[in-house]
Amino acid sequence: MARRGPGPALTVDAVWLHRGRVLLVRRGRPPYRGRWALPGGFVEPDETVEQAVVRELREETGLVAHPIGLVGVFSGPGRDPRGPTASVVFRVRGTPRRPAGNDDAAEAAWVPLSRAQDLAFDHDAILRTALRARRRNRSNRRTR
Repeated sequence: MARRGPGPALTVDAVWLHRGRVLLVRRGRPPYRGRWALPGGFVEPDETVEQAVVRELREETGLVAHPIGLVGVFSGPGRDPRGPTASVVFRVRGTPRRPAGNDDAAEAAWVPLSRAQDLAFDHDAILRTALRARRRNRSNRRTR
């Protein structure tokens, strides 16, 4: 059997929506230093993607939440200037509190959806996907 070379790095991102706002972090390190992004990061070898998104969220914002649904898997070429990545993105929910930027996040905040734009990586597209799915779910609930 032929040996397969290394594939893309596995990452996770969290989409936490609350009262017309989204939880974002301002990146403290390159790439995209100073830009807003969804909380997230690399999956450690000894954890599941669900555990990783909870850990990354806690490390970067000080908040605790749990995954409530899958937004999708995003793996477009060039989405991360450090190299190929595949990101598993979850909708999360918890008790919304005041976040604090920690770890590699210089700042964390609840940002109005109308101002959540020009995000790092492909996070604009991820957020749009999450919002479309949320609107579909709400519409489906009303028609039942």
